[in-house]
Amino acid sequence: MSTYLALPGIGSLKAKRSIVKGVIGRLQSRFNVSVSEVDHQDAHQIAVLGIAVVANDGRFVDQQLDAVLNFMRNDGRFYISHVERETFGF
Repeated sequence: MSTYLALPGIGSLKAKRSIVKGVIGRLQSRFNVSVSEVDHQDAHQIAVLGIAVVANDGRFVDQQLDAVLNFMRNDGRFYISHVERETFGF
């Protein structure tokens, strides 16, 4: 899943990275997901996070991704402007 974050009012990369680093750490520890900033690393007011969940149950993956999005929506330091989500099953 790619999640586009809008960071209004952020004027420096240092401030942006502080927020992004905190979000990544909380998501990894709370949901045991893989997370990385994957695009727009040099833009002050936008961040793109790639989030991955691996499991043998598609319903669990969907529930985890929904929980991650709900958690992020409640953060308050940014808003989610766009989400691209793909689920692969075998």
